[in-house]
Amino acid sequence: MNKTKPDGARSSLMHVGRRVDYALRALSYLAAQSPARVVSRSEIESKQDIPSSYLAKIMKDLVAAGIVVSQPGCHGGFSLAKPAQAINVREVYESVEGPLVLMQCLDRHEDFCRYDAVCSQISVWDRAQSLVAGYLAKVSIGDIADQHGLRQRLVSAHG
Repeated sequence: MNKTKPDGARSSLMHVGRRVDYALRALSYLAAQSPARVVSRSEIESKQDIPSSYLAKIMKDLVAAGIVVSQPGCHGGFSLAKPAQAINVREVYESVEGPLVLMQCLDRHEDFCRYDAVCSQISVWDRAQSLVAGYLAKVSIGDIADQHGLRQRLVSAHG
């Protein structure tokens, strides 16, 4: 059952939303292309079924993080800034969402909760955060490379 707060705000537990999903889709497609190939934004949108409004901002974030290189001009587009095996899922998550934090108290301590210093559960959340962060850091974009794109694979699967 999905419980949301009345004001629409998410809970303090880590949330993997569309921005992360779309960033991983875009990067997995780029990872499967020739390293010298510059891929247009419209091709990424089409092959990975990513709305233009999301992709523009996400690619800007990925360029700023040094994950992607942007090539301007009529034949411009994007390519990976480094080998796909050197880009991990945690790095991508943090480039579009900010630090990976399961509970705000792990990041903000007493500023968030006055019970931080005496909390009996903080070690549980700290360990869980370490496990998740460690796992995501081990999965590279090369591991999830997608040469044909989601749309093509869906058509092939139902064809």
